[in-house]
Amino acid sequence: MKVFWTFFWTFLLVEMLTYVVSSMTPGSVFDVKMGAIMAVCVTILIFVVSAIIPNDPVEKH
Repeated sequence: MKVFWTFFWTFLLVEMLTYVVSSMTPGSVFDVKMGAIMAVCVTILIFVVSAIIPNDPVEKH
């Protein structure tokens, strides 16, 4: 479920970002496929970064 919800929210946010940027750029059109591809890439990036960042408590501050 964690993967599904992460992808769901990433998909929505990336699609909104793609729509806004394409609306502000003269001569470009909104492309759902490009937003979906970017959402998959960002979701993978989120899981890779969360796997790299250590989750252990710090012993000394």
